[in-house]
Amino acid sequence: MQPLRGPRGFIPRPRSRKRPNVGRHLITLGIAVIAALGFFSIPSVLSHELTQKTEAPPEPPFTVTVDPERKLIVVDPEIEALLEEEPTSLIASVGSLEWAFEMLAKAITDIPGYGLVAGADQKFVTIYPGYRKEQVARAFGSALGWNAKKRADFLKEVTTSPPVLEEGQFQPGTYAVTSLMTPQEIHMALYDRFSTEILERYSTTTADRVPLRDALIIASLIEREAGGWHDMRDISGVIWNRIFAGMNLQIDATLQYAKADGAKGNWWPKPVPDDKYIKSRFNTYRYGGLPPAPIANPSVAAVVAALNPKKTDCMFYFHDSRGRFHCSPDYKGHVALLKKHYGQGK
Repeated sequence: MQPLRGPRGFIPRPRSRKRPNVGRHLITLGIAVIAALGFFSIPSVLSHELTQKTEAPPEPPFTVTVDPERKLIVVDPEIEALLEEEPTSLIASVGSLEWAFEMLAKAITDIPGYGLVAGADQKFVTIYPGYRKEQVARAFGSALGWNAKKRADFLKEVTTSPPVLEEGQFQPGTYAVTSLMTPQEIHMALYDRFSTEILERYSTTTADRVPLRDALIIASLIEREAGGWHDMRDISGVIWNRIFAGMNLQIDATLQYAKADGAKGNWWPKPVPDDKYIKSRFNTYRYGGLPPAPIANPSVAAVVAALNPKKTDCMFYFHDSRGRFHCSPDYKGHVALLKKHYGQGK
C-alpha cells in the first residue's frame, strides 16, 4: 500500500515579484505604448495566438503503446525515441511557442503604467496543469472581478450547456481575456483549446484502444502525482500495472479530491491515514478500478504519458524528500526503500 504523502503535481509556482523600478522599465513601457498604438498590437497578436490558435500545421495524432485488452505495454523504439525528452513533436502543445507567449503576456502586464496604455483592458489568465474546475473558475473570476455566485454560474454554464466541458477538459494554458468577454465566450475559448489540443489529435484508433474518458482520468492522476515529465511515464506504468493486476490504485491525490470542500480556497488538502476510509467513489484505496471521472485538468504531456506508459515491473512508488522517484515490484522492496530514504516504513 502506498504511503500517504502530499501531491507532487506539475504546477509551476509563481515567482516572487520585486518592487518595480520605473526608470528601468521606461524603454519597455515605450515598446508597450507603440504596441498599443498598432505597431505591434498586443490585443490582436497575443489574443489571436493564445485563444484562437493561428493557422498552423495540424499537430500529430497521439500515439498509444498500451494495450488494455491484452494487458500489455508495448515498447516501440521509434516512439520511445520521440518521448525520450520533453518537449517533443508529440507534445507540441507544451512547446516553446505557448510558453514564450505566456511569458511575454506576463511581462507586459507587469510593466509599470501598463494600465494607462490604450488597450490595456486585455488580461491574461493562466490555467495550470492539475487545476480542478473550481480553480479554473476562480482564475477567470479573479481577472474579471466575478463574485462567488458568478463563478458558480460560470461552472454551471460550462458543464451543462453545449459544448459541455467536464472535469479534465478545461485545457491548461494562457488565455487572453477582456472585461467585455461574457462567460459564454470564455466557455468557447476553453472548448476550442481542448478541441485543438486533445480532441483533434485523439484518433479513432487510439479511442478504440483507450477511450478518451479513461485516458483523461489516468492523465489527471498522473498530473497530480508526478513531479514533471521526467516521471510521468513511470507513474503511468505503475498505474497500468495495477489496473492489469486488478489492484486498487491507491492514489493519494484521489483522497484529496474526495475530501476537499474548497474552504479558504484549499482544493488540495493534505491527506491523512483516516482519509483511506472516506466513502467516496473517488477513494482509490477503498474502491477498485478507475475513479468515476478525472480529478483535475491534465496537460497534453500527462495525456501522452497515460497513453504511452513506461514498461516496468514496478507496482509501488514514492518520491523522496528531494522529489526523486523510487519504485519497487513488490511491497517488501517498497518498504525497504522507504526505510532507506525516510528511516521508516510499513
